[in-house]
Amino acid sequence: MTTRRKAATSKGTEAGEASDRLYQKLARALFQELASGKYKVGDRLPAERELAIEHEVSRPAVREAMIALEVQGLIEVRIGSGAYVKRLPGDQDQPGFHATAFELTEARLLFESEACALAATNATEQEVRQLERLVAELSNARSPVAKSEAADHAFHMLIAKATRNVVVAKVIEDLWKIRSSSPECALLHEKSRDAGNRPVPDEHRAIVDAIRNRDPGAARSAMRAHLSRVIDYLLFATEERALAEARQSVASARARFGRSAAL
Repeated sequence: MTTRRKAATSKGTEAGEASDRLYQKLARALFQELASGKYKVGDRLPAERELAIEHEVSRPAVREAMIALEVQGLIEVRIGSGAYVKRLPGDQDQPGFHATAFELTEARLLFESEACALAATNATEQEVRQLERLVAELSNARSPVAKSEAADHAFHMLIAKATRNVVVAKVIEDLWKIRSSSPECALLHEKSRDAGNRPVPDEHRAIVDAIRNRDPGAARSAMRAHLSRVIDYLLFATEERALAEARQSVASARARFGRSAAL
């Protein structure tokens, strides 16, 4: 590579890093530490709290950074134990980032809330009945998780269709595709499912009630409330992992002090 090309690449990298979000900067820093040999395969990374203090970022930012490294296969997060080095970066590896579940849900909140307001004006009676049937499916506690998630997807796509705006419908369809195509999104949603989170029927029922009443304002508010809670559920999934690690640490400390007291 020529000096000019190296300089251009360096400038491009610096520009990219300058525009990084906090979790991306932390992920890059940890990536470099792995590449430099600071850790060996099998080593445990510092605890979430330690990383947050050392790098002056929030604990949610640490979790997003860990997910970014986890989807690249560089680390393995073990519930109740911590994050361990699974492999070291090779010469061809670069820190890569996709849309995170939090970014995606934030975008969905912006687009789908307005789409819901538009659907309250344009939805047909048949579409309202279809939405009610989908809520009934979500209310069936015996339904497999996959069936509930399919009903949830169909629910949101039907509202997008009910806007009678093909561009709005296409944007929302693409947002939902990112949920499965982005490794970060797919991984965190999987963790959320493992934590027991499922689509909540009451939240969807409030949306249908607003659309049935032809109330755009209420429809917008109901969708915003629903997607705001989705963000809470995703945070809960990562908090559960952090709490499990904390419980494991406390249990180990109790066992250690118990042995000391017995001596």
